[in-house]
Formats: sequence, structure tokens, C-alpha cells
Amino acid sequence: MFRVLGVIAVILAVYCVHAKIYFREEFLDGDEWRSRWVNSKHKSDYGEWKLTAGDFYGDAEKDKGLQTSQDARFYAVSARFDSFSNEGKPLVIQFTVKHEQKIDCGGGYVKVFPADLEQTEMHGESSYYIMFGPDICGYSTKKVHVIFNYKGKNHLIKKEIKCKDDELTHLYTLILNPDQTYEVKIDNEKVESGSLEEDWDFLPPKKIKDPEAKKPEDWDDRAKIDDPSDTKPEDWDKPENIPDPDAKKPEDWDEDMDGEWEPPMIPNPEYKGEWKPKQIDNPNYKGAWVHPEIENPEYSPDSNIYKFDNIGVLGLDLWQVKSGTIFDNFLITDDVKEAEEIGKETWGVTKEPEKKMKQEQDDLKRKEEEEKNKEQDTEAAADEDEEEEEEEEEEETQEDTDEALSETDEEDAKPKDEL
Repeated sequence: MFRVLGVIAVILAVYCVHAKIYFREEFLDGDEWRSRWVNSKHKSDYGEWKLTAGDFYGDAEKDKGLQTSQDARFYAVSARFDSFSNEGKPLVIQFTVKHEQKIDCGGGYVKVFPADLEQTEMHGESSYYIMFGPDICGYSTKKVHVIFNYKGKNHLIKKEIKCKDDELTHLYTLILNPDQTYEVKIDNEKVESGSLEEDWDFLPPKKIKDPEAKKPEDWDDRAKIDDPSDTKPEDWDKPENIPDPDAKKPEDWDEDMDGEWEPPMIPNPEYKGEWKPKQIDNPNYKGAWVHPEIENPEYSPDSNIYKFDNIGVLGLDLWQVKSGTIFDNFLITDDVKEAEEIGKETWGVTKEPEKKMKQEQDDLKRKEEEEKNKEQDTEAAADEDEEEEEEEEEEETQEDTDEALSETDEEDAKPKDEL
């Protein structure tokens, strides 16, 4: 028993030694975040950040994060940590995003920079290692960016990863493994995975089409051919349009002025279209010709695509049309399991209370709108009744006036000796 406990203790000790958290930010100390995060001064009109949990949340303190606060602005802020290399170990980048403004167009991603970044000069063209997170613009763009810099060039993932586009907080996780594989998780659930070499164009293809190979001249790749025994029927050819047999020349048609009259054309019901012979299986069909491939002389394997030697800064460098996005629970670690547990301890604890608060707000808003619409309908009905009463009064007044005028006319019409 003691021997088993000893083995477990050793395993835990080794685990703790190797597992490391390089950066963690949850904004739990109020405005002290300003001492750790640096605003870029590259532009004079960057948008302002504020610390808030937003209009709805699961926990008023735990859910506080950095929120964009001005519409149609670029934003640029970053935080530094002790630099490290991810050589030989996983790299996990994790954070939460809440688009409570129901974002129409803007970024919700983070960038991981080399440690030599000058933070006050960070901008959209600053060289970065990794860009990861959601990006939304209209109905066409709702995706998760996964961009890696390899040998000075940014490479976009070839797969389409859908992001969340509602107003609630969501957890985004990128796992980069030393075996050159990756995994993307949303809300602690895997949504995509694969290999770096297959899902990005970091390297030239392993094989290319043989430039010396050509399809043989006698290669027949037609699966179907015209039936040589099929002939066009003698009565097939009919005009597409014919003169309208029911049309008649107008009586006022003047040939000297209008020219010779011709009846209008109508579709010919007997028209059969262009004749084509029946198709039959080609007896000489050899199948689709496949271009032979050869090893690409320009391909050279690289087992270090995943590796970044000087990771040291995490930044938010983005544009938003409608502000209101909240970023929180930043984490950079080499421990996949630890990241998952931290996700459960942060986002996992507050997600349901947040959802409940949002639902209550939506229900209250809907109720208020229903009451408002009801009042407007009542007022409209009252206005209609009042208009009808006014019309009735006007009609009665007009009838009285007409009656009085009628009586006056009758009096005027009587002979004077009757008066």
C-alpha cells in the first residue's frame, strides 16, 4: 500500500515540476490590471478599455474583464510575462470572449508575440507568433482564426472553424503539440484537430505531378459516346417560333405608312429543340487518366514547425465596429489538463448563472415591450373611437344644418299671402 502511495507521490511530483503556467490573468484586483497591461501609442485614437462584468454575468467580480468601450475603433493593449520556448512540450492558449453587444463586425482574438515586442509600438503589422480566436463580420464571416507565423510569413488554417456568435461568454482553447498536431476547443469541447503539415501550407507538397508524364494520345476517357446507329427522325426539324394563326391585321393598318403587316410570332408547340443522338457506354473507355506523381525535390520535412523560441507577450490587437466585447480568463500553459480544469473553475462556474441572468433580462424586456405595445394599441383604439365620435357629431351637425336650411327654403317658397 505504502509503495503504491509512494509511486503516486512521485508521479504527482514529476507532474507538478513539468506543468507550468506562464501567464494567467483574471482581473481580480480591480484597477491593478493597468500596471500589467500596456496600451500601444502607435496610433493616437485607439479605443479605450474598461474593466467590467458587463450588463449580465454569472459573478459580478469573477466575470470582470477588459471591455471595448468605443465604436468604430482600433484597440491595442498587451501584457508581458517571462519569456519561454515551447520546445518539446504542449503550448496551450486559452481565454474567454463575450460579445454582449451582439457584435456586427469585429475581432475577438488574441495574438502571442515574441518577447522582443515593443509594447507601446504594437500595431496591426507587428510580427507575431500566433493569432487565435473568433472573428465576426456580417453573415459571411463567423470563424475562428488559427494563424501561425513560420519563417517570417503568416499562414492561415485551411479549414473553416465556426465560432460562437451569440451574446454569452465562451471559452476558446488552442492546443499545439510537439508532435506537430493541434486541437481547437470551444467551451471545453473539441471542434477541430489535425496536423500542422496537412492543415496549413507551411511546406511545399510532398509529391507533385510528374512534369514528364503526359496522357497517351490514344487514351479514351469518354465514359459515354453518341450511338452511331441512332438517326434523326425526318419530322424532327420544326421552327422554334411560328406566326400566330389567330392574329389579324388591325383594321386601321396603313401599309403605306406602317409597311407590310406581319402576324406576331409565338412559340411553336411542335418544336423539339436541337436533336442529339442517344448516349451509349463507350466500349473503349479506359477511365479517368490520373497524372502520375513524383517526390517533390523542393520538399524538406521540418519537425519544428510547432516551436517558438521566445514567447513573451500576449496582446489584443483588433478592430470593432460596435464595441462591448469583454475578454477575460487569459491563460498560457504547457498543461492541457490544467487548462481544462481552470476553464471549469472560471467559465464553467459562471456560465449558467450568466445565462440565467441574461434570460431574465430578455424576459423582462419582452414583457415591457408587450406592455408598451398594448398601451399603444389601447391609445390607438381610443383615438379611433374619438375620431368616430367627432365624425358622428359632425354628421349630426350637418344634418341639423341641412334640416334648418330645408325649412328655410320651404318658408321662402310659400306664397306671400300664406305668410
